[in-house]
Amino acid sequence: MNPARVAIVLAGAALCLGLAFAGSHLNGPRFIAELEHQAEKARDSAGGRGITIHFEDELGWLTRHPVITGGSKLDGKTRTAVAVAIDAIPGIGGVSWREGSTATALMPHCQDDVEAILKTRTIRFAQASARVDPASDGLLDEVARALAPCVGSVIAITGHTDANGNPAANRALSLARAEAVRWELVGRGIPSDGLRAAGVGSERPIAGLDPNDPANRRIEFSVIQSAPVKPTPIDTPGPA
Repeated sequence: MNPARVAIVLAGAALCLGLAFAGSHLNGPRFIAELEHQAEKARDSAGGRGITIHFEDELGWLTRHPVITGGSKLDGKTRTAVAVAIDAIPGIGGVSWREGSTATALMPHCQDDVEAILKTRTIRFAQASARVDPASDGLLDEVARALAPCVGSVIAITGHTDANGNPAANRALSLARAEAVRWELVGRGIPSDGLRAAGVGSERPIAGLDPNDPANRRIEFSVIQSAPVKPTPIDTPGPA
């Protein structure tokens, strides 16, 4: 390509980037200020006075993914109601609680929905095997649909066994089964990079249940953290 033409193209690209950066700095603070105002109103309406809403990330950049802190004296139901109300504001990209130095993603329903699905049913495997029983295909379809709202967060899949048999073999089997479920969910559209499989064998029996009880053979799901959002100086939504 002609060197002069290359220079023109590079200069045009630099100008576009400069205008975009300047636009974000001119419009971003006003946009975030309005989100903050609406978030404070939503917080107060939900009974969350005393909760602080942060619209800056750890580097000081404005963001539409606020972190909320405080409210330790409020009950869990109120804290959840506050977070859900803030999350529902148009323009908010997601909400996280921060307790001390740990941030926990807000996922109001998805984990509860999965637990409700598995409360009376179990993902089944071939005997002494990590192969998922085809009879569980429908159940896995339901689990994938329930987990879909959690896409963008890290979802832990933990395999458990009862205490019968060799502990090392049980841990290996529980991990293999968790991995099998992970790939079943990937096949149903859940991104693989957000799924983590672990196997704990018989180390964590169900509370109040004999460790040898077969009911301890189970798969559990938990949303353990928010996945990193691609950083942008001011993450304003694009045109409709």
